[in-house]
Amino acid sequence: MKFYGALLFFLSFVPGPVNADDWKQRFRTPFEQSDGSETADYHAAIQFYQDLADASDRITIREMGTTDSGHPLHLVVISNRKTDVDRIRDDERSVLLINNAIHPGESDGVDASMAFARDVAFDSATYSAHLKQVIVAIIPLYNIGGALHRNSGTRANQNGPREYGFRGNARNYDLNRDFIKCDTRNARSFVSIFQLLDPDLLIDTHVSNGADYQHVMTTSHSQKDKLGLQLGKYLDKSFEPDLFRKLQQDGFPTIPYVNSGGRPPEQGFSQFLETPRYSTGYAALFQTMGFMTETHMLKPYPRRVKATRAFLERSLELLAKDGQRIQEIRRADREAYHQQAEAAIAWEVDRDKPSRLEFHGYEATYVDSQVTPGKRLFYDRSKPFVRSIAYYNNYRPSKKIRLPAGYLVPRGWHSVIELLKLNSVELTVVQKPAVVDAQVYRIDGVTTRPSPYEGHYLHDSVNVTATNERVQVAPGDVIVPIHQQRARYVVETLEPEAMDSLFRWNFFDTILQRKEYFSAYVFEDSAKALLASNNQVAAEFQAKKNKDSDFANDRNAQLKFLYERSKHYEESHLRYPVIRLKEGSLEGL
Repeated sequence: MKFYGALLFFLSFVPGPVNADDWKQRFRTPFEQSDGSETADYHAAIQFYQDLADASDRITIREMGTTDSGHPLHLVVISNRKTDVDRIRDDERSVLLINNAIHPGESDGVDASMAFARDVAFDSATYSAHLKQVIVAIIPLYNIGGALHRNSGTRANQNGPREYGFRGNARNYDLNRDFIKCDTRNARSFVSIFQLLDPDLLIDTHVSNGADYQHVMTTSHSQKDKLGLQLGKYLDKSFEPDLFRKLQQDGFPTIPYVNSGGRPPEQGFSQFLETPRYSTGYAALFQTMGFMTETHMLKPYPRRVKATRAFLERSLELLAKDGQRIQEIRRADREAYHQQAEAAIAWEVDRDKPSRLEFHGYEATYVDSQVTPGKRLFYDRSKPFVRSIAYYNNYRPSKKIRLPAGYLVPRGWHSVIELLKLNSVELTVVQKPAVVDAQVYRIDGVTTRPSPYEGHYLHDSVNVTATNERVQVAPGDVIVPIHQQRARYVVETLEPEAMDSLFRWNFFDTILQRKEYFSAYVFEDSAKALLASNNQVAAEFQAKKNKDSDFANDRNAQLKFLYERSKHYEESHLRYPVIRLKEGSLEGL
């Protein structure tokens, strides 16, 4: 009997020409088995995908690096023919990458992706044509440490499932702030996957936490002006309208993420600007369109999962239809980016040019709080409305820089060089000493957050002054040419004033602190000699005393002024070590 039972179990998983509905019964997800009240935990989800891979040659599951939890990060690939995961980008098909459980309490995508993968693998009648054009890749659960932290209370404002994971990873990082700095093993493994696949479309599944409204699905997606060039126009004029129209047909009228900042949304709101710390902002650095699905937290869990599934279906359909065009636009934009004379590195919302948005909301009022003093915001669900509201989705550059011929990173800044390599940036190692014409930044000022943010004290603002210098280059230093496919990533990480530059994330903070100092009683004689021998310094010194009364009466400030203009002052203080190379300076290095 044991043999007979084992044989029946084995035969039930042998692939064959069976009806798609039979596969749905054989591979029912925990969500389906619980009538929509449960989400799969980490072990159940990985086992589910492993069972699918054992039963179908369309599915491959692989470990792709590790995570802070100690568990491996898995990648599931669905293809209609044998596919070498390590050589996916040699394939002419487009690539769709779906990332789930970056915030494991927002589990909608975990359950939607499991059923989606099963049906794409086994329902040939529906999906065979799509798989001729698209390779589907799924990260089942990205934040494994958070997924293992199962609970039923940390999502205070969410309607289901019964249990779920926690937002912080195994080291309490929010992984959707880590794509540039890569503090976590999770992020480094994700970057390796992203660079391997070079996806044409990234979908990162989330659940919103904000205002109340009728919509089940909203999206935080690549900002068209920041994405820029032809891909930004295509996203705005073609892909997004087609996607939203299809979701409307599915019963899920979709709008951009309701970024209303605690105010009633009908007052209007601006599009969320996804800087590169976020998944979609990171994707944009490589000319990849990115969408975060943001289902509404207060809607029933089964309805949210269904909306996420519809989003995946419609995205696959559009990518199958338009994938070749998207690939052509991406190639053209990559080439166009580094051919520009200048590039934007920061953006601001244009409040002079609002668009209009059809918003399905509830009347909002302020009523007396029964818990705390004052008023509370109340959405009256008995008073739904459909209204055209102001939507500020136009952004303009707030900072542009002229593109250099390339950058030079001194070999000692190995943590920066490692990130460049991880992100497939083309590098050249200097073989012999040289002197080059370059532009050097000095840091004039920074504004730093007073409290820690994701393991850092982030610099919210940076001001620099550029000077032209002859710079000594040493063997082992790294040249990063601007004329390459990863140029945008290079610029927005190495330009210190860029919105999520590595400088802002404290990679270069040692230059903000002096290492050598002076004793006032000894330096007094040197200061006197400097004033006597240098007329320019003497003039600047006198002018500052005449203009600034506090300075005129502050002995220490005066000696510091003179010390900083003497030969004793260290050149490395406030000197940004990554230099901008001029045209012609790359020759011979």
